[in-house]
This record gives sequence, structure tokens and C-alpha cells, in this order.
Amino acid sequence: MRKRIVLTTVLLLAIANILASPVFAAYETWGQVVDEMEAVLDESYDIYLSGDAKAGKAKVDEAYFGYYEKLGFEKTVMAYISGDRAAQVEYEFSAAKKAMTKGESESARASLDNLIRYLREDANSLDGRKENAAGVFAASLLIITREGFEAILVVGAIVAYLVKSGNRRQTKPVYWGSLIALALSVVMAFVLNALAGANAGENQELIEGLTMLVAVAVLFYVSNWMVSKSEAAAWTNYIEGMVQASITRGSVFSLAFAAFLAVFREGAETILFYQALLAGTDKYANMVWLGLGIGCVVLVVIYVLIRVLSFRLPLKPFFLGTSVLLALMCITFLGTGIKELQEGNLISVTALTAAPTVDILGIYPTLETLIPQIILLIVTVVTFIVQMKRARAQARAAANAAAKP
Repeated sequence: MRKRIVLTTVLLLAIANILASPVFAAYETWGQVVDEMEAVLDESYDIYLSGDAKAGKAKVDEAYFGYYEKLGFEKTVMAYISGDRAAQVEYEFSAAKKAMTKGESESARASLDNLIRYLREDANSLDGRKENAAGVFAASLLIITREGFEAILVVGAIVAYLVKSGNRRQTKPVYWGSLIALALSVVMAFVLNALAGANAGENQELIEGLTMLVAVAVLFYVSNWMVSKSEAAAWTNYIEGMVQASITRGSVFSLAFAAFLAVFREGAETILFYQALLAGTDKYANMVWLGLGIGCVVLVVIYVLIRVLSFRLPLKPFFLGTSVLLALMCITFLGTGIKELQEGNLISVTALTAAPTVDILGIYPTLETLIPQIILLIVTVVTFIVQMKRARAQARAAANAAAKP
């Protein structure tokens, strides 16, 4: 325990050091940022018209990664306007590049014009707002609770599951997995700050996207493993079959790895969010730290509630509820992971204007994100039904065996 406390303290100091470092260029207003972005986007169209679509798309990426992401524009929009608006702007970047790839010059120009208009509207909105302590505090509180909520749900559910099933000793690998993930998040933030270029931004999206897809696979396995033990008799037989080992090494690794991925996927991005927030405030940096601190307390309260409620629930509803929660996280991670890969130019974007954006659930208006989520939902439901039937059959078999003289 003492080692974990010391390590956590060191990590928090490292995070504070990153947040305090001057990363973003000195612009007085977001309007000035958009002025430069508009020049880059117009240049991208001129290059495209000259016959070099690849170079034109590279210029669009320069505007996105070199300005929209690097300077914290995207994260500021998410903090003060909405995640939906940031997603709308991101897909307009993709639409412009897609039109260039297809050789559709009018569509490319229209997408660039829409993009510049969106950016200008957001800049005017951000520059026009009167900064106040309450607004900065609310933005800071929202960031840490939004970004940390999914991670704390996964870690809390896994720890509660281990304690509930009589495997309290096995919570240590889960805690260490979370701390290691936090440490690697700090390292990742340092690396991204050191590189601070277009390629760094693209690589960040790819790393985050691939991490989430790995998390989907791990959480799907863990979720189904839990639901297969939802019947009390099935769980009892499982425990007895372990002899002295209360849980298999493979299962412990899967649980610890799931916690690691949940924390790691949020860590570096959250640090960059706070860098943008600190860079964008003139006199209310203390409100940023206050919002961060209270947000962390909120996350701890959520974690404690998960632990407390787990003791009050009967075994079967608890296991089923935990399995459903992790399955929901799978679907959320899948959509968000694919979106990150789209931003990293690894997966194409086919926008659906009628579809909604629900950022907290990982739902985005593209075919590439929605179709895999629908497929995963169907597979999850079918798998749950099969696992439930199998667990009931095992329970009946165990009961019949116990009833025989």
C-alpha cells in the first residue's frame, strides 16, 4: 500500500509539471488561430487543384493536427461548447480529404468553406465569452468527471467483482495495472509534448484507437466470463475447482489488463485537455485546479458507491449487472476507438447526417462506427443468452449430483 501511495504521489507531481509547462503557442484570441488555419486550408485547396491531392490532404492534416489539436482548440470547444460540435468539425475535416481523394473539387471546396465557417463561429463564441471563475471551474470539473467516469466504472466494477467473489487478494494486480497505466499516460503526454507536430497528433489518434480496440476484446472476454459464473452453483463449482488458487492466473491478468487499458486510454488525453484549459485562462488557473480536485473526489465517491452497492446485491444480479456494464463499455470503446482511427487517417469516414452524436456512449454519425457497434451488440446479446443457458445447465447438473445419495 505504501509503495502505491508513493508512486501515486510521484505521478501526480509529474502530471502537475506537464500541465504547468508552456506547450501552446501564444495567440491572443482563437480568431487569430482561425486566421492561420484558414490560410492553411485555402493553400490545401490550391495544392489540390494543381493536381497533387496527396499534398493537399497533408495540408488539411496540418490544419487539424498542427492547429486544431496541438493548440487545444478542439479540447476548448469540447469544454466550453460541446463534444457534438467538436465531432462535427472533425468530420468536416474528413469530408474535405475524402472529396479530394475522389477528385470532387466542388465538394472539397464546399467542405473547406463549411469547416472555416464552423471554426470562425466557434472562435467568435469562445473569444466573446466573458471568462469567470464559475465557468472555468465547471469546465475543469466536467473534463475530469467525463474523462475519468468510464475508467472508474471499469476499475470499480472489476475490484468489486473480485471482493464480492472472495478474491480480495487478487485486487492488487488490478490496482498496479491502473497505476502503471497512469504512469505510461504521463510518459505519453511528455512524448506528445516533445514531438508537438502533425505526425505526433496522428500517432496519438492511432495509439488511442488501437488501445481502445484491444480494450474491447479484453472487456468482451471478461464480461462473458463473469456472466458464465452468474449462477451461484456454477460459481461454487468454479471456486472449488481452483483448489488453493482462488482465481486463475489468466483471469487475473485479463482483469488487470482491462483496468490498465481503461485508465491508459483516458490518461494522456485528459492531461492534454487540462493543458488546453490552463493555456486558455488568464486569471483563473486556481479554478482549474479546484475543479480537477473536486472532480477526483467525485470519481472516488463513484468508486466507493460501486464497492458499497456490490456488497448489498445478491451474487447473481451483481454478476449480471457487472457483465452488462462491461459489455456497454465494449460498445462505447468500439465506437470511440474507430473514431480515433478515422482521425488518424487509418479508416475512412462515411458520414450520416441524420444520425445523432452521443459522445459519452461512443455513438458517432458514421457507417464505420455504427455498423461494428450494431454487430457487437447482436453478438453480445447472443453470447449472453448462450452463457446464461450454459450456466443454468451447470447449476442443474450440480444440484442433481448433490441430490444423489
